[in-house]
Amino acid sequence: MTFVVVTTSPRVAPGLLSGRAWAVLGSGRVLTGSDDHPLLPYLADEGIPVEVVTPDPAELASRARDETLVWLAATDGDEELMRAVGRAALQEDEPPVIEHVPGSYDLPGARLLDLVGVMDRLRRNCPWDARQTHESLVPYLLEESYEVLETIEDGDYAALREELGDLLLQVVFHARLAQERSPGNGGFDVDDVAGGIVDKLVRRHPHVFADTVVSGAEEVSDNWDAIKAAERAAKGRESLLDGVPMGQPALSLAHGLQSRAERAGVPESLSRAVGQGIGRELFDLVRRARAAGLDPEAELRAAARDYRARVQAWERSRATPAGQE
Repeated sequence: MTFVVVTTSPRVAPGLLSGRAWAVLGSGRVLTGSDDHPLLPYLADEGIPVEVVTPDPAELASRARDETLVWLAATDGDEELMRAVGRAALQEDEPPVIEHVPGSYDLPGARLLDLVGVMDRLRRNCPWDARQTHESLVPYLLEESYEVLETIEDGDYAALREELGDLLLQVVFHARLAQERSPGNGGFDVDDVAGGIVDKLVRRHPHVFADTVVSGAEEVSDNWDAIKAAERAAKGRESLLDGVPMGQPALSLAHGLQSRAERAGVPESLSRAVGQGIGRELFDLVRRARAAGLDPEAELRAAARDYRARVQAWERSRATPAGQE
């Protein structure tokens, strides 16, 4: 006979099962080791009895030899138990057929729900996480952002996955803190964060989500700027430079201000003779870099990385004993 294992995703509403899973659950004796399995009420509504048992791998394998057993796996998949049942089945003279039927599948992004759940538990149960504020987390947000940047500069894409996870944690952490405030006091949750960026992306891509026709990437950029200008006006922002973060590194800040002003048609002459002394020279270098199609922040970082490599090579040469070069 057959031992059928039905697995379900804890990230999908329990009543949403595949047609194959519903058919299997109604085809044989259904057992589970979880008396709080979220699918139990739905099976009861469909008149499908489920027996909650203390699983014994050898007994399950033996019973499946004579009848069809359907095992409703716990939300973690009962992997260790299923391996034990498989080993026990091999000891039978006539081993039962073991079949796996996925009842539901994770959609892309499903593991984000796990992260939200873990963050919620940390906030409630970890003394360190419980005392954090938006302000106390700022250094970590900056550090994780720069670590992402470093992996990209190094071309270390294997490390990039981990660093993006660390940065994502900061986003979820801040959203969890905001969730504790009332909506009238600036409160929001992670769904509000995700919903806000979804709405913004849809609004700023009418050539994808509406009937706007564009000729290429340059027109997409022009439309983006026009839509942003309309958004600023709707929010009561008066300056075209509103929204350029003043807390970013100075070269990036100068680059951002100049770029935003240029796209809005501000005369280039206003970017000349700005500031005094070295500051004026640096600001002008930013203008020259932009004219050459370069990012001054990236260029300076590349020079700094080159300098670091040279210093490290010098250190290694000094550490090498004479005659062993």
